[in-house]
Amino acid sequence: MPQGDSQPNSGTARLAELKMEGIASGALLGRIGNLEVRLARNEAEVAAAQEVRYRVFYDEMGAHKGALQALDRRDADRFDPVCDHLLVLDSSISGPEHRRIVGTYRLLRQEAAVAAGGFYSQDEFDLPGLVSRHPGERFLELGRSCVLPEYRSKRTIEVLWQGIWAYTNHHRIGVMTGCASFPGVDPAAHAESLSYLAHHCRAGADWDIRAVPGRYQAMDLMPAEAINAKSAIAGMPPLVKGYLRLGARIGDGCVIDHDFRTVDVFIILPVSEISSRYVNYYGAEAQRFST
Repeated sequence: MPQGDSQPNSGTARLAELKMEGIASGALLGRIGNLEVRLARNEAEVAAAQEVRYRVFYDEMGAHKGALQALDRRDADRFDPVCDHLLVLDSSISGPEHRRIVGTYRLLRQEAAVAAGGFYSQDEFDLPGLVSRHPGERFLELGRSCVLPEYRSKRTIEVLWQGIWAYTNHHRIGVMTGCASFPGVDPAAHAESLSYLAHHCRAGADWDIRAVPGRYQAMDLMPAEAINAKSAIAGMPPLVKGYLRLGARIGDGCVIDHDFRTVDVFIILPVSEISSRYVNYYGAEAQRFST
């Protein structure tokens, strides 16, 4: 769900303060074998992450290219300057360090969203409404997740989540949210998987969130008794399955993103509700890498 190539607003003045509150530049947040995860340290590394995103979203998945994106071959929008960019790097690759980036995740903390004038996903889902109902929680919006094809393995996902967990602990995040995408622009092509989410994975009343009016698409396309759970789960993108394993719940309705050519669902993951096995697993790494 891109929002164009507009320049960052006046909230970037607050960005400098937010960065000073953040994790030390270059601090390692996780490592598995030759894969390391940390935050981008400078504009060159953010640009390299945007190039990786372009290769995945535009070259591979066929997202609609704006003129500037096609010229720069980078996926960039006005939120990038106020986000932290989590990077997976392959330390075995020679050359400049920013050319070792093989995966990335964009992290937008609630404070930075205020500085930016809102959350990225609120054009699709009523995230401001959800935030307002939980004034005591600190929200983190996850987005723009992508990994180069040759690195799409359990190990890469594991190291990404090491980084996210360390980041979440450092900033005392209470709730992780964001969109997760099914390929294509036809919800009916994913009827069984979307229906399974609608019938079995919906958020409770406290955490419920609905797609914005005018973009709402029903997810309950099949009756519950007609769904084969095994095939429904097998048909989900790995990112969605990964969130569900952690204990995430799903918002009400999906949204078609014609620019990115995806069907988006909304993920809600209160940190307090993450499955205990993952708290124990990632918690050990967070103690090593968070500051």
